[in-house]
Amino acid sequence: MENRTTVFYVDDNPKSSRLLSNVLEECGFRVIVKNDPLEALAMCQRTYFDLALLDYEMPKLSGSQLAQQIKRLAPDVPIVLLSARTMMPPEELAFVDAHFGFGTALDDLLWTMRILAHPRVVTMQDHLADQRARTQWADST
Repeated sequence: MENRTTVFYVDDNPKSSRLLSNVLEECGFRVIVKNDPLEALAMCQRTYFDLALLDYEMPKLSGSQLAQQIKRLAPDVPIVLLSARTMMPPEELAFVDAHFGFGTALDDLLWTMRILAHPRVVTMQDHLADQRARTQWADST
């Protein structure tokens, strides 16, 4: 059986979701991607995942609103919110375990996701996978 962290990633921008999901998979995560927050909400009722990674700015349902719904369904699942904002009002982060805004280092995002999903010692293999993914990330931007 595979022992990878499953990330449920919701972002209405297909280009961004492809890029970041590829980076996450290179770092050893299993990624389930949805580009529509309402479809994502329906899917999370029947899909297991270790962590939710949500874009903030989405039509129909914001990342904060989706976080609230996910916490209602799965209160123990950690939620990471991505936004272009460096600061967010506290009420927007009420159901979020971590927020990363503009200027976030990929290292910080990966580290936080690993810690939130499975509080454990990060292995050298994880570290090397992260280094390879950072190189690919830098080359693609």
